[in-house]
Amino acid sequence: MWNQIYDPLGSPALSTLAAAVPVVTLLVLIASGKVKAHIAAIIAVILTNLITIFVFTMPANMSLRATFLGVVTGFFPIGWIVLNVIFLYQVTVSTGRFELLKRAIGGVTEDRRLQLLLVAFSFGAFFEGASGFGTPVAITGAVLIGLGFSPLAASGLSLIANTAPVAYGALGTPIQGLASVTGLDPYILGAMVGRQLPVFSLIVPFWVIWAFAGWKGMKDVWPAILVTAISFAVPQFLISNYVNPWIVDIGASLISMGALILFLKVWQPRQLWLSPALRGRDESAATMAAQKPLDRTPLTQAELWGALLPWIIVCVIMLIWGNGAFKSWANSIFTWSYPVPELDKLINKMPPVAAKPTPEGAVFSFTYLTFTGTGMLIAAIISGFLMGVGPGRLIAEYGRTIRLCAISLITISAMLAIGTLTRLSGVDATLGLAFAATGVFYPFFGTLLGWLGVALTGSDTASNVLFGNLQKITSEQLGLSPVLMAAANSSGGVMGKMIDAQSIVVASTAPNWYGHESSILRYVFLHSIVLACLVGLFVTLQAYVYPFTAMVLK
Repeated sequence: MWNQIYDPLGSPALSTLAAAVPVVTLLVLIASGKVKAHIAAIIAVILTNLITIFVFTMPANMSLRATFLGVVTGFFPIGWIVLNVIFLYQVTVSTGRFELLKRAIGGVTEDRRLQLLLVAFSFGAFFEGASGFGTPVAITGAVLIGLGFSPLAASGLSLIANTAPVAYGALGTPIQGLASVTGLDPYILGAMVGRQLPVFSLIVPFWVIWAFAGWKGMKDVWPAILVTAISFAVPQFLISNYVNPWIVDIGASLISMGALILFLKVWQPRQLWLSPALRGRDESAATMAAQKPLDRTPLTQAELWGALLPWIIVCVIMLIWGNGAFKSWANSIFTWSYPVPELDKLINKMPPVAAKPTPEGAVFSFTYLTFTGTGMLIAAIISGFLMGVGPGRLIAEYGRTIRLCAISLITISAMLAIGTLTRLSGVDATLGLAFAATGVFYPFFGTLLGWLGVALTGSDTASNVLFGNLQKITSEQLGLSPVLMAAANSSGGVMGKMIDAQSIVVASTAPNWYGHESSILRYVFLHSIVLACLVGLFVTLQAYVYPFTAMVLK
């Protein structure tokens, strides 16, 4: 049995610096643009092993086994999702159905700003609620690049838009994970998050359009942005507080999409914004193939349903795959669990990260049927058959998709290796304890701890599991509401989603813009920091300032 050590150098400052080396190195290498993402990830994996073994004294065999567990976890489920989303996209393109989808969206509005609201924010929120785990960015990035957006606009804006819904993603999985480690009621936690994130659901649609088109471009379509924001934020609050935390994104996104489409039947901007590139300098636009003019002929009913058919099938499958009853049934039959020998239950998480020494599990659960990527694969196959694609052509298309995604899959697996190793070695917890030592400023920095957790692990669920109990313990020691700070971990975490290395790779893969991860990271990084700080300030108001304190649930 090995006990995690959170201050191996006998100095909290030096130990924190040592713990930060792997993630800082990874981000710097990617942002430099001089090192390919998969090479940067492999270098960071090696460096993380050196830090955990020689600084944090983790036994070498444990460190290597944790790394291998992370590699496999990176492909199942994350890489598996990306691979099959891109496969579905490739099939729709090859059959001409994606061209029909472009015409259908163009029939709603030709304005690029409004297309962003519809696709990146509302449509993406639906897939976040139904499946999460990279699916929304992969789908919306692919759709936007198909609509003619520049690669950086398609990837970067999909990442920014996929923030406000994340805490309720995959039918409330992050909330359930938070409840499991804190012992707090998931309904109370979901409601508390629902008293934080709706504020940012009002802000994010404006933010996305400002990032794309600038202040004037945003101001000219403010009525449509306001309709989108309010019709998402209000249901997000009401469903989370008065129904349950599991269907928040599903309900809010459907209402938001419907409200925007209906509004655009009676209102259109005076001047259409037709440029597909980001305002200012967007070098990615030069890498785009010349777009042929979009056919403006109105779709027949048959063509419209044909365009929507694959995505309707995806929606139905994802709702089934995200259902707890289906997961419980399928996982009771179609599961292979592999406790990693010499690792599983042989590492203790120690106080103050845990209330008492707690063994860490290291089990690879191969729930192959209920993986979101498996649902996407089934949806793609059903869609292909209904679109008249034979088995041979589907297999050939899948082979092309594997070749297309190979480097990205390697990168994602390496990223998850880093996240798994830092979690099992206690490196993540050392960084978390540095935030926990901020005293009266803890509501602000505790929120940023959630942001850091998602940036490191790529998952709001993983961040909640990693730091949720630490948030509870620290808040009780400081006389703060544990419900407030546990919820803040999830709410702050959503803003880290746009910069975690895994999401960056997914965002570069979806629009076929491989090798440009550095450009995407540099573009979204400041957005992520500023929005996370705004969440931190709002949580601080809820902790100390009336009437915001009245929003805190007991």
